[in-house]
Amino acid sequence: MRSAKLSALLALLLAGWASGLASDNIPAVRPAKPLLLRGATVHTVSGADLPATDVLVRDGKIAAIGAKLPAPADVTVADVSGKHVYPGLISAFTGMGLTEFNSVRGSVDLAETGALNPNARAQSALNADSEHIPVSRTNGILTALSVPLSTGLVAGTSTLIRMDGWTWEDLTLRATVALHIYWPNLTVNRDPNFPRSVTEQQKTIDENLKKIRDAFASARAYQKAKTGAAQTTDTDSRWEAMLPVLRGELPVFVHASEVKQIESAVAWAKTEKLKITLVGGLDAWRVTDLLKANDVAVIVSPVTGLPLRREDPFDAVFSNPARLQAAGVRFCIANDGSDAELGTQSDRNLPYQAGKAAAYGLPPTEALKAITLYPAQLLGVAGELGSVEIGKRATLIVTDGDPLEIPTRVEQAFIDGAKIDLSNRHIRLYEKYQKKYEQLQKAPVAPASKS
Repeated sequence: MRSAKLSALLALLLAGWASGLASDNIPAVRPAKPLLLRGATVHTVSGADLPATDVLVRDGKIAAIGAKLPAPADVTVADVSGKHVYPGLISAFTGMGLTEFNSVRGSVDLAETGALNPNARAQSALNADSEHIPVSRTNGILTALSVPLSTGLVAGTSTLIRMDGWTWEDLTLRATVALHIYWPNLTVNRDPNFPRSVTEQQKTIDENLKKIRDAFASARAYQKAKTGAAQTTDTDSRWEAMLPVLRGELPVFVHASEVKQIESAVAWAKTEKLKITLVGGLDAWRVTDLLKANDVAVIVSPVTGLPLRREDPFDAVFSNPARLQAAGVRFCIANDGSDAELGTQSDRNLPYQAGKAAAYGLPPTEALKAITLYPAQLLGVAGELGSVEIGKRATLIVTDGDPLEIPTRVEQAFIDGAKIDLSNRHIRLYEKYQKKYEQLQKAPVAPASKS
């Protein structure tokens, strides 16, 4: 009897926990009728801004752009005069859909154990009911690269997601975008009070670098055995996942921020004849010539961090994008996706990362491109997203101002032409406790007690 009661109590607790993980927002239904956004200033990003312009959406794509477009007979017209239309913002480095509460282990699926997990896939771990999704899209982030973090070296493959859907299949825009490698820390702490000797630290560094080299050597040997005449090699899911990389079909994203890491990763990529993109890159401003010469792009993450060294300029991180842009290095801006907790919870602040870069030398038009068109290019979806152009997906936001400015509100959002619910738990809690204090103000004052 006691066991039955405990089982029932456990079931109730689990049900309450599960309900706390599920968003109340209902995914949008793709409209059957065309949509006409009438009279806004359209910020194409790839070209000029177009005042008092219409955007016609049909079958989830942008069908026409122009002033006073004729309205089809069955069209739904949205008057957005005086507003601004932008492409949806793209978060190029996040754990979106892979983590909910850091304190609840069962809701965190960011990383696999062990150093080498090229076969780990972010896609199958996505939680479409994550509360972080509606919170982020309220501020205009409509597309995100969900990236596995790593406790080791080779973390697995990332997935590009649309920020609306019932299941992980609905969310998936690109199932596999890149293989992610977390380059080992190459800095040796020479403080005599540090618990590990210089020799021990250097040994760990050498071992980690060797593990990466050996993994690619094993994958190449596996590829050779699988394509040979005999083909007697048993399937190994780790090396099988690396075959698209070796064939040049899947890019490699190397997470490295410190200058020694960057130089080491670029040298390794040249040896392996691989094309890489850096993620992090806080020291990228120090090696712009190296990056430019090897056509290495950088996903700058974040822009609002502290300098890596005490002797660095205070604005070393803030001005990093501006220096890359001036040097002709391809780049985009992302939030701090390396932080398992804040990287997802604060993903809504992505436009302010770009705004900070604009305040420290990056031209505002480039700052906007850094969270729209440039990430689309680096993630291989520039033909579909990142700008307002005919033929691209109608993944758009309607705002009352510049999205890089904090006071600006996203008033409407569309993913593939479907209007998205912009409410979220933060808004609902704000409204709830606003009512509480309204009630307290209206409550009658209790008479003073007589002593």
